[in-house]
Amino acid sequence: MNNKENNNSATPTLQLETQRQAIMDSESYRLAYTDNDFILRDDLKAVRLQLEMLKADLILKENQIESTVVIFGGARILEEHKAKAAFEEASKALSEDPESAIKQQKSKLAENAVKHSYYYNEARILGKKITELSLQHQGKQFVVVTGGGPGAMEAANRGAADIGGTSIGLNIVLPFEQKPNPYITPELCFQFDHFAIRKIHFLKRAKGLVAFPGGFGTLDELFEALTLIQTKKIKPIPIVLVGKDYWSKLINFEFLVEQGAIAEADLKIFHIVDNAIEAYEYLEQHWPQNNNSKL
Repeated sequence: MNNKENNNSATPTLQLETQRQAIMDSESYRLAYTDNDFILRDDLKAVRLQLEMLKADLILKENQIESTVVIFGGARILEEHKAKAAFEEASKALSEDPESAIKQQKSKLAENAVKHSYYYNEARILGKKITELSLQHQGKQFVVVTGGGPGAMEAANRGAADIGGTSIGLNIVLPFEQKPNPYITPELCFQFDHFAIRKIHFLKRAKGLVAFPGGFGTLDELFEALTLIQTKKIKPIPIVLVGKDYWSKLINFEFLVEQGAIAEADLKIFHIVDNAIEAYEYLEQHWPQNNNSKL
């Protein structure tokens, strides 16, 4: 066979290999579970919901987490020294321009932040107290779980870390970046895209729920739990609100009773206290098997 014949036979082979490579490079050829473009299609939302549910569920089971205690609270609650530093800065700025409405507002908010820093310390104490109990159960029961963010959530995870215990963080993807606080046990920190699945994991293993002062997110999670208990969709768990002054001003629960919006018995679904020790004592009353534990 001459050189001309060799070239003619090689050309179709090269074309076929090029075509084969184009096929293998196409989106349709990708394995479905490795194809992010495919997984992120609107049609696959149900699959993504299932994956979010399964991932946290399986990992928590592998780590032998049998029960949890949920701690909610505002992401904007600061540690005392940080709150005081911010207040000093705001006060200085206001003194330089005392007529500024914006600086007056910032100074007032900074003043409130100093007041609310009390709750950072209390959440840290409560996280520690609950984790002391958890360690008596080999870290399998009564594990602190938070939303994984800063503020009261960070404080609760930090309390667990203070004594070498484990704690869980359930972060959520938000339009503005939310980083996990550094006190969560690394292998027990999860990120969710869907609030619904995150809420399931908050309550699925919960033996109690504590809400420190917070905003829409805290209220959303709190009222979800209250509604589920009120409507008997889940078994009752002790729910504690920390901060009598805050909660009494934020929500007039008695008014709801007066208006017939809720029953008087519904007020027994939750309990309001002023500090971490009172919160822990109330929780412990609902954990009879641990009433004799010395913490």
